[in-house]
Amino acid sequence: MEVQEIIAELKNETKRLNEAIAALEGLGSRKSTTKNHTSIAAANDAKIRPSSMGKQTRGRLTAEGRKRLSEAMKKRWAARRKSA
Repeated sequence: MEVQEIIAELKNETKRLNEAIAALEGLGSRKSTTKNHTSIAAANDAKIRPSSMGKQTRGRLTAEGRKRLSEAMKKRWAARRKSA
């Protein structure tokens, strides 16, 4: 293998590594991705607003659920006081 071929292969490898690094840096950039890590360009292509992607709603406790939770915590605290 000639020196020129080795140099050409090394330059190609350097180019591939630089492209891979640029792609990985782009994934870490908050400006280029949305909340669920889809690129903004992909979101625009899909005609989806990036701000609405990955949006999750939190569950809310009902009155019944709050009451059950309260009773369970009171039992735990009573058991803890009893064992202490």
